[in-house]
Amino acid sequence: MDFKDYYATLGVQKSATEKEIKQAFRKLARKFHPDVNPGDDAAESKFKELNEANEVLSDPEKRRKYDELGSNWRAYEQGGGPGAQAGRHAGAGGFRTMSPDETNATFGEGDPFSDFFHTFFGGATAGHPDDSRRGRGRARVARPGRDVEQQIDLSLDDAYRGTTRRLTIKHDGHARTVDVRIPPGVGDSSRVRVAGEGEVGSGGAKSGDLYLRIRLTPHPTFERRGKDLYTKVQIPLTTAVLGGEAEVPTLAGKPLRLKVPDTTQNGQTFRLKGHGMPTTNRPDSGDLYATVEVQLPKALTPEQRTHFEALAELDKGTTS
Repeated sequence: MDFKDYYATLGVQKSATEKEIKQAFRKLARKFHPDVNPGDDAAESKFKELNEANEVLSDPEKRRKYDELGSNWRAYEQGGGPGAQAGRHAGAGGFRTMSPDETNATFGEGDPFSDFFHTFFGGATAGHPDDSRRGRGRARVARPGRDVEQQIDLSLDDAYRGTTRRLTIKHDGHARTVDVRIPPGVGDSSRVRVAGEGEVGSGGAKSGDLYLRIRLTPHPTFERRGKDLYTKVQIPLTTAVLGGEAEVPTLAGKPLRLKVPDTTQNGQTFRLKGHGMPTTNRPDSGDLYATVEVQLPKALTPEQRTHFEALAELDKGTTS
């Protein structure tokens, strides 16, 4: 039998304590576990080696016999030594299913790798509870990953134009960076789907999706109501009375010229068709509504006062 250096497999010295062995196995098991590396045969093979090394070195009696006999230690077990009973109940290849207490001791509370320990190393396959005793419990259960939802804050400007966000997504202890395209016209509480970036599936099944829930942040100039935008435009008293033009800001960046008729009242609202929010996956857009705010002068020159007094006299003539 070829000699397997279990200490080298776990990357520890021969003098390593039980705690150091457990820590080394935990770190490597998380790295090479097949649930984290779906479809990677090399990672799966490495995980088997780690599991075998940990099974021996974490058991004081097995470790003692391994240190004494080297590659012949399993022959000692099969010949009726103190570890023979455990060897007979091991699954194919000398592996056995960890008990709940052993799993918790190694990885902490809870089942860290879903169904892996129960279906790959001697555990019963769903529908065949006796497979573990017959050594056939090697098939992993294929289970699609769950969808994940995450909130993202977005400015109204980015919602109008569309944008690309670089996100760091964490999966089972490792992280990856993805660029997510957010289309123009998304609204508050709408969701953007990022395919395959949810929970990782097990047994070769596909991963779930990531859904970004949009939360729009307030804008200093515009208010959004559905696909329409609302803003305010200040005009001088003379423009309100005599008529003229006013400049209306837009999210597109280029202002519009609004024709203001004479005797426009304070608070009057004008509609600028097609200058509101774009509609996702549709060609039409909302409208922009501009409400005028008439600005009164804060001080008068002598000439202005003369003209306003003359106007006041004219007003008296029309009301008498």
